[in-house]
Amino acid sequence: MSKDAYTYTALPGTPGGPLIFLFHGTGGNENQLLGLALELLPGVAAISPRGDVSEQGAARFFRRTAEGVYDMDDLAARTKKMAGFVRAHVEAAKPSSVIGLGFSNGANILASLIFAEPALFDAAVLMHPLIPFEPDVKGDLAERRILITAGRNDPIGPSALTTRLATHLRASGAEVTLEWHDGGHEMRQNEIEAARRFLAAVTNG
Repeated sequence: MSKDAYTYTALPGTPGGPLIFLFHGTGGNENQLLGLALELLPGVAAISPRGDVSEQGAARFFRRTAEGVYDMDDLAARTKKMAGFVRAHVEAAKPSSVIGLGFSNGANILASLIFAEPALFDAAVLMHPLIPFEPDVKGDLAERRILITAGRNDPIGPSALTTRLATHLRASGAEVTLEWHDGGHEMRQNEIEAARRFLAAVTNG
């Protein structure tokens, strides 16, 4: 798959250092999470693609038929396409580690990538994911570190499904950390701080 399969923004970072892939939420774009990435990991190399599905003009990474109801065939096809895009950039950059960070719809495509190709990312931050189906992890997630952040009162990503996702990832061997806040689908400071600590630990070995 081509490095240009998606419209994307790249941050150069340090050659041979960590590379982070950023996946925006519904209605976002390739620039939405760049500031957050630089806040969490100053100077990091980043690749941030724009979702290529339009939902009434809002960019997404895969189709859905209703809130929380996914077009599973489309999700599978988009996951395969994104995996090729990620691999192409990793092969070109040869980074020390590969990290994924996604918010909302971006967290969902990132989770789908982790299920489909467990070796693709060394670590991942899933911010407010919603996985309304039984995950089928195609392999072993041993030595993979994953942070999930969520709101206990999130109307879009129910806490029970967040907990179930964490349980499935742990059962597949991942080291999973959960960070909650008492709000809804918004990003709050405590989860940003949790992501900062998590990424510092990941990139410092």
